[in-house]
Amino acid sequence: MTSPLLQIRDVPPRVAYALEQAGVPPLLARLYAARGVRASGELDTSLAQLLPPDTLHGTTAAARLLADAIDAAQPMCIVADYDCDGATACAVALRGLAALGAHPVQLRYVVPDRQRDGYGLTPAIVDQVLERHPDVRLLITVDNGIASQEGVAHAQARGLKVLITDHHLPACPNGEPLLPQADVIVNPNQPGCTFPSKAMAGVGVMFYVLLALRAELRQRGRFTAANQPRLDALLDLVALGTVADVVALDANNRRLVAQGLHRIRQGRMQPGMRALWEVAGRSAARAQAADLGFALGPRLNAAGRLADMTLGIECLLTDDTARAWALAQQLDAINRERRDVEAGMREQAERLCATLAPIDDVPLALTLFDEDFHEGVVGIVAGRLKDRLHRPVFVFARGLDGLLKGSGRSIPGFHLRDALDWMAKQHPGILLRFGGHAMAAGCTLAPETLDTFDQALRAVAQSWLAPSALGKILPTDGSLPTTLWTLDTARQLAAPPWGQGFEAPLFCDEVDVVSQQRVGERHSRLRIQREGQTHNAIWFGHTAPLSGRTRLAYRLSADEFQGRERLQLVVEAAVPADQKS
Repeated sequence: MTSPLLQIRDVPPRVAYALEQAGVPPLLARLYAARGVRASGELDTSLAQLLPPDTLHGTTAAARLLADAIDAAQPMCIVADYDCDGATACAVALRGLAALGAHPVQLRYVVPDRQRDGYGLTPAIVDQVLERHPDVRLLITVDNGIASQEGVAHAQARGLKVLITDHHLPACPNGEPLLPQADVIVNPNQPGCTFPSKAMAGVGVMFYVLLALRAELRQRGRFTAANQPRLDALLDLVALGTVADVVALDANNRRLVAQGLHRIRQGRMQPGMRALWEVAGRSAARAQAADLGFALGPRLNAAGRLADMTLGIECLLTDDTARAWALAQQLDAINRERRDVEAGMREQAERLCATLAPIDDVPLALTLFDEDFHEGVVGIVAGRLKDRLHRPVFVFARGLDGLLKGSGRSIPGFHLRDALDWMAKQHPGILLRFGGHAMAAGCTLAPETLDTFDQALRAVAQSWLAPSALGKILPTDGSLPTTLWTLDTARQLAAPPWGQGFEAPLFCDEVDVVSQQRVGERHSRLRIQREGQTHNAIWFGHTAPLSGRTRLAYRLSADEFQGRERLQLVVEAAVPADQKS
């Protein structure tokens, strides 16, 4: 695997200066300016600065539909998704509706089984809902539904109303968006919606529907501004789902995440969230967005991948501390199993890659399948291979129905969902189902069409991928003076809600590697020296020997050891000292 090119982000000097003049610390002003922040108001993460709920198309109609259902005591059922965004959105919906007056007997939920039921509101899921809960009159999808034309039609034929809350792109079979004929759709990415935050996660969309519902109930005299329920109690869940779904942290999403982190640090969270922090061995008092994405999110996602996401949803719903702890322990055990399955699949996938081409001459796009692959983990493995090879990758597993279920991950410059759409038009019938985004997508194939899919994916990659997109570029924030290599700087940098599209600070400097020690099987502990100072560094997932003068891309971290904090550099990449940026 070749080293990435370390590229320094551009910092508009006038913007950085203006941010400093507005009171932003100089280092943060430089970092924010490099990430597109143009005014200090964009950094205001107070709830008062959230985009108004009525500017999200469909929320007013959704609020009326839900308020009518609450007033009429109509049973309603949440149709969830089996990932972390779907699980948190389901918990937010159920907790929020109960807080706003829905009686517990009105509220039910179902979550499809990844392998048995597939994704979204299907006719089979509608029948499953009515078999379990024949009195249900309203279906509410969370984090799914925008492509469920057949499911919505079937639900309405059986006398149900349907409210779709989603954030995915609608299907475009003939080049035009095709929407299901639901009673109400709330989705910032539907045609005609001018809501500025197109990157909001499914859990954020559901939270906005609840804000609109509360406003509707105020108008109906159910609450006043003084005694209305505090929906901000749900923001720990909103933050978790938003970060775990790897949506871009635009200004509005940063507010949602920052508010959730603030409450988590204060200990104001659901019992299930607290239990997840404990089993993950992380400090909630020092919560960062990365903890949500890399520690809590995977434990919830593991249930949907290898078991039943009902476990995750129940963990987030229970108010019983002991039950929350027991469920969190189950989720932790499933996550350990997921790691083992993933490791085995990754090794097998890399062996398959080696049969395709040498590591320095891989195809422009990769399609991998093995009979032993697990459907629940194909997306993770595709992501790992994409990171390693810097190529679009699709990994397939055989589903219970005999069809091949694939998950893909892409690189900048190659819109994966658009590629699938192009392939579907060039090879009618090859894709039985598909959907997704620019960087991640999924599809279903008949086994006999796998070779055609592979050839079509390579063809579109050959046509669309510019040579400049094939080299891995790692954006950095340039040099960090050694005077700022301090615990105070590490703590300052840990506070903001960094994430997708608003990446955590990554600096690059030349250092002398004094010593290197292997830690476990896959990590390295380094002692590095710069300008007379010696510091500890850790490089996760790498054991390649380093010595002498080296250029590191690194983050500052406050590492706790035996009850004391110490500064540590977390290495992301190492390149020869003479490599140009």
